[in-house]
Amino acid sequence: MRHPAPTPVLIVGGGPVGLTLSLLLSRHGVAHLLVEAHPGTSHHPKARGVSARSMEIFRRCGLEEAIRAAGLPASQVFFYRGRNLVDPDFVRTGVAHRAPDGEEHTPSPGLICSQDALEAVLLGRARELAPDAIRFGTRLLSFSQDGDGVDAVLEDRATGDRQTVRAHWLVGCDGAASTVRAGAGIALQGPRGLQHFLSIRFEAPLGEVVADRASASYFLTEPGRGGFLAVDNDRHWIYQHPFDPDQDDEASELTDHQQLAALVREAAGLPDLEVTVRDTMTWRMDAQLADSYRESRVLLAGDAAHVIPPTGGHGMNTGIGDADNLAWKLAAVIGGRATDALLDSYQAERRPVARQVIDLSVDNARARAARSGYRIDDELLLTATYRSPAGPPLDPSGYRPGSAPGTRAPHLRLIGPPGTSSTLDLVGPEFTLLTPTAAPAWQRQVDAAAAAGIPVALRPLNTDTRHAADDGDWTELFGLPADGAVLVRPDGHIAWRADHPPVDATELLTALGLRGR
Repeated sequence: MRHPAPTPVLIVGGGPVGLTLSLLLSRHGVAHLLVEAHPGTSHHPKARGVSARSMEIFRRCGLEEAIRAAGLPASQVFFYRGRNLVDPDFVRTGVAHRAPDGEEHTPSPGLICSQDALEAVLLGRARELAPDAIRFGTRLLSFSQDGDGVDAVLEDRATGDRQTVRAHWLVGCDGAASTVRAGAGIALQGPRGLQHFLSIRFEAPLGEVVADRASASYFLTEPGRGGFLAVDNDRHWIYQHPFDPDQDDEASELTDHQQLAALVREAAGLPDLEVTVRDTMTWRMDAQLADSYRESRVLLAGDAAHVIPPTGGHGMNTGIGDADNLAWKLAAVIGGRATDALLDSYQAERRPVARQVIDLSVDNARARAARSGYRIDDELLLTATYRSPAGPPLDPSGYRPGSAPGTRAPHLRLIGPPGTSSTLDLVGPEFTLLTPTAAPAWQRQVDAAAAAGIPVALRPLNTDTRHAADDGDWTELFGLPADGAVLVRPDGHIAWRADHPPVDATELLTALGLRGR
């Protein structure tokens, strides 16, 4: 049967990217439906690194505290290198932070939170915000589209019941083997099978063994040994065993728990370790990018749009950034404040980011294969810049705060009421005009935009209840005089800046890139 009324957005895929998109659409007041073929969230701790930029997005959604509680303590976010887990000559390094001593680039540093734990937090909040919009155990069978929307055939996997849903927009967040991408006829380009791994989830009393070297990941330098991933750095672990499918067919089909436990003991260097194997999975390291992120009324995000090697921890985070970029644009188009041409900017802004992240991750994979180590950079995605003619969208040399259009608005520490301790906390679901003080000239600009039907929130840093921690930080970080301002998009990126208030609202309205009444 047909859905009783069209849904503005149908999200296919209930992993971290799809759930983040659901949260953000709810924040923008956009009705939607999310379907996920699996009956529940992931049981296997796969993607684990949550970058600073992703944590800033979750902070906006009110989830930072819950995600930190579900992740590893900051004291354990290190990376170990040794022949095995008991190597006396081990090396332990931290995540790369490029900020000089005392300089703070973000209010929300990244952390390690395994995908199974992260998804549970995201799903709980998504259901709170849109209780009737989240359907697990429901798969997309097929879809067709016309110029006005998409007709999608869904199946309840428990009952076999089928339903046709009409959606204005379909977003595929359904992973590397995306049904949505295939149905839209969008190809993936790039190498497959760079490496293959057998992932063993197990329990073992390793907490005391690693007490003096607790880390998030344990890279083993012995050839062919792979490494361990800490789930809790106590009893719960993942062992990643590399194999060559052309020479080691048995590894990918290994199911005997005694043999699996023997692999774990050998890699750990603990022949008497008590090991209980819980489950296994095999996976292949690919490096692929979709030819397009949009085909008419169909859009792609996350692994459906880009398959990124996990070496560096940026795959899931790039997808979360996709959701952040796409959500406000869908909201603007659905709300009539922009034409669907705005959605073309989604590919223009996000695809170059994915291309560069793939290349950096492939370089890291080669470094790991050569056992020379590689860099984990928590702040890489803070450098993402949109519409910049100066060079690539990411700057691997490090984040430098500024207010150039396209860059992420800088974090400036604020002192005031709880919940507003950073300039990033002032960015709302609408466009935000950040200024040092509530100057009447800027208020007139905001009023003119409102009169044209485009909501813009004026957010001065200094008010009766809050103020910047350092009076000089605005000029230093934003590079603007005291009466300047930046117009910040709902995803935290700067759309426009001005040293002084313009004479009329034409510049501001043009910078918004939206249409009013």
